[in-house]
Amino acid sequence: MYSGAAAAAGPPRRDFISVSLGPEEPVGVTGYNNSKAWRRRSCWRKWKQLSRLQRSVILFLFAFLAVCGVISYTSMGETWKSITNKSLDDHRTEQEIPSLKLANPAVLPAPQKADANHGDYPELSLQKPPRPPHVRRGPFNLQIKAPRRDTRLKNRHDTVRAVEELVEADKVEKTEKSIISWRGAVIEPDQNTEPPSSKTMEPEKPSSVEAEDQKEPVPINERQLAVIEAFRHAWKGYKNFAWGHDELKPLSKSYSEWFGLGLTLIDALDTLWILGLKEEFEEARKWVANDLVFDKNVDVNLFESTIRILGGLLSTYHLSGDSLFLEKAKDIGNRLMPAFKTPSKIPYSDVNIGRGTAHPPRWTSDSTVAEVTSIQLEFRELSRLTGDEKFQKAVDEVMKHVHTLSGKNDGLVPMFINTNSGQFTHLGVYTLGARADSYYEYLLKQWIQGGKKEHELLEDYMRAIEGVKKHLLQRSEPKKLTFVGELAHGHFSAKMDHLVCFLPGTLALGAHNGLDADHMKLAETLIETCYQMYAQVETGLSPEIVHFNLHAQKGHKDVEIKPADRHNLLRPETVESLFYMYRFTGDKKYQDWGWEILQNFNRYTRVPTGGYTSINNVQNPSNPEPRDKMESFFLGETLKYMFLLFSDDMDLINLDKYIFNTEAHPLPIWVPA
Repeated sequence: MYSGAAAAAGPPRRDFISVSLGPEEPVGVTGYNNSKAWRRRSCWRKWKQLSRLQRSVILFLFAFLAVCGVISYTSMGETWKSITNKSLDDHRTEQEIPSLKLANPAVLPAPQKADANHGDYPELSLQKPPRPPHVRRGPFNLQIKAPRRDTRLKNRHDTVRAVEELVEADKVEKTEKSIISWRGAVIEPDQNTEPPSSKTMEPEKPSSVEAEDQKEPVPINERQLAVIEAFRHAWKGYKNFAWGHDELKPLSKSYSEWFGLGLTLIDALDTLWILGLKEEFEEARKWVANDLVFDKNVDVNLFESTIRILGGLLSTYHLSGDSLFLEKAKDIGNRLMPAFKTPSKIPYSDVNIGRGTAHPPRWTSDSTVAEVTSIQLEFRELSRLTGDEKFQKAVDEVMKHVHTLSGKNDGLVPMFINTNSGQFTHLGVYTLGARADSYYEYLLKQWIQGGKKEHELLEDYMRAIEGVKKHLLQRSEPKKLTFVGELAHGHFSAKMDHLVCFLPGTLALGAHNGLDADHMKLAETLIETCYQMYAQVETGLSPEIVHFNLHAQKGHKDVEIKPADRHNLLRPETVESLFYMYRFTGDKKYQDWGWEILQNFNRYTRVPTGGYTSINNVQNPSNPEPRDKMESFFLGETLKYMFLLFSDDMDLINLDKYIFNTEAHPLPIWVPA
């Protein structure tokens, strides 16, 4: 290092530098020592030499860069965190999904979202359609998403254009390893082993589907797709012109009210589920949640509101596992209880569900026997689910009382019973048609529902069937069809209501559950008769009532129809019995008969703008005289039984685990057979 000192005037001379090796510098001598302190002082000296503007610009730039750095770090951190978490989740899913089990899954898996709207139904051929190829389907995948229909179902039958849409839609998804059926699991009933007792009961929950009970699902076939299309068409009319109201009037594009409680919608809830119409089901559920209110000043019929509303809500609760429907069922169940406040405990026919009052019809103090003895399945199940015994106690008292009554004829009961005295009235008239029909049906079904332990019910049922054989069976001419007539004060009438066609299915159900084998033989002869009530009519649709010829007459068929009886209300009873007969025998002719009936419904009752209508004249194919009314049971019963009839899946509503109420709403059997 150098430090200079001025030289004196004179000849040049050599300069010397003084170097200090001590720790301190001489005063006045400044030098560079490369220390940190010196560098800090040097930088600070240079910073102070900058102008204020320059310093501000530099500070701003540093601050801006710092902010940008923080933002970039945050953004990149979230991205990497998401990628890392997704990778971990995928890894866990691969390892854990095979062993997952829902804590409280529904009895049936969530319905499959059906394919796109197929448009108007094409003209149908009477020939049996070819069976589509069977395609394996995977089990229901933990209800994580709505499954899709079969990708390989080919359309070889020109009457069902919907299949082509299914094939095209599913080509996009052909990379999937397997196609999942909407059903995908065996139905498992509730496992409680005893009917409700007098003790406090714990509420029941819908049962789960055990993994070991799952079976290979059966593909939906073309005939079932035709039923789905028919249901969609009917639902379109209801949604567009009668949404939230009781019944559709498809011709006038309006609606009619009975109770003002959305009967068609509630009646169709479990049909929507079984057919796999997820979107429509969710839409209907939303209406139930937001708009179904029972606190209103309206009179309802005890029987009709029980089988349609209470039964429909209970069934939908069991199939979906959604507690909304159980809560609504408890609400309507409690509001119907005032009907049982009578001197005899035989309930009144009408209840005001808003005021909590009940009364008989204005013109009589009688109730019909069928109405007071065909509400038991629903109220008993409500007790089992809620733990409140009052519902079952009320309806069991009715059955025990009827069991002890006089006035029966070999097990056959009159049509009316007085709510004050508790005695049968209008004695001497016996029928299995209107006002008495479902009494016999519910004797058997209660016995099955309760685990075959209530022997009085079985005793009354067996005695009644013997009474039918003894007093009401006759054979027609010329085909010698076995039919069920009526008895009025000892005189036989060859009159048979279409309602009586519930009987073949009921007899077959009893035989399936261990009753006499001749019950099945009688069922086979009676279902032939019910089919002929369609086949011998010009439109291929049965009238409400027929009269059978007991004597051969040239040019006459077995079936005669009176002008007042030739209407068709889209009733389900024959299709119901066809379903039972096919389930228990496997005879394809029952499916073929049902297919003919569906085709004729489409030909003569379908309304182009949506919906189906009852008709006044089944004998006039050119003008069947539409009545402009679609009963709620067409969606709740007729099309449901059609869909089940055409299915080859015996576990789709397994009849060893479920019992149908008289409105086709399945409820679990308490003790599995």
